[in-house]
Amino acid sequence: MPELRLSGGDVDGLLVNYLVEGPARGPAVVLVHGLGGFAETWRRNIAPLAERATVYALDLPGFGRSGKPRARYGLTFFARAVHGVMDALRIPHASLVGHSLGGAVAMTYALIHPTRVERLALIAAVVPGFSYRPSWIYRTLMLPGVGEALALCGSARVYKAALARCFHRVVQDEIDFFVEGFYAERTAWMARAAYLSTLREVRRDFEIRAADYRRVMASLASPVLLIQGRQDPVVPAAHCEDIAGGVPRATVRWLDECGHFPQIEHPQVVNDLLAEFVAGRPAPR
Repeated sequence: MPELRLSGGDVDGLLVNYLVEGPARGPAVVLVHGLGGFAETWRRNIAPLAERATVYALDLPGFGRSGKPRARYGLTFFARAVHGVMDALRIPHASLVGHSLGGAVAMTYALIHPTRVERLALIAAVVPGFSYRPSWIYRTLMLPGVGEALALCGSARVYKAALARCFHRVVQDEIDFFVEGFYAERTAWMARAAYLSTLREVRRDFEIRAADYRRVMASLASPVLLIQGRQDPVVPAAHCEDIAGGVPRATVRWLDECGHFPQIEHPQVVNDLLAEFVAGRPAPR
């Protein structure tokens, strides 16, 4: 798996791992995983998209095998890391695909660097500025001291049980892979600390900067595709509808019998939607 070191600002020297597949001259597509994910959790999607695009899947800072420095893991921090990767790999512009919290990262990047984003696909995404309240479990983990104590109790069995609740129908091999992949690196104390920092910093984005996000998104020029499972237990349908109503060029595709991981639960449908949207029809410039 390739890796690179970023330069500049608070990401200077940060090690980022990524995957790349597809034709060198194809349109660029950057995949951004959600909370607790890593690049390889897009494994059902990378190869099909790579038939029509150059696909990059990142381990965000604090996750996967990327660096896990002591930092404030807010949305702008993640967006700066995405920007650093695109600059380092000389990607002048790309379509961004974000899942869950990765959708908020992708949207943040698009708002900060609108000329670098052709299209934006948000899968079961949470985005600041719209109706969303995290579950009681996440709210508990956000509490100082309490989150650290609970993090020490985490185990593969606990993680798998929690993850299974996010699916409409359990896909056990994917849950096993999601939890067991690079388990040591992803569950070391610095990784757990990064996870807790992400929850706490992103909460500020959703609560303090909500009005700013909504105002800026109202003028977003990039086309936006929202892919949402009707049975998603994590992101309510109302949140997706609110995003669609607040972004000028948004289209929603609803999936039946689908939970929080459309790209895993219905990979062929999602791959076809993404290929048509981000790879098959580059946005006019």
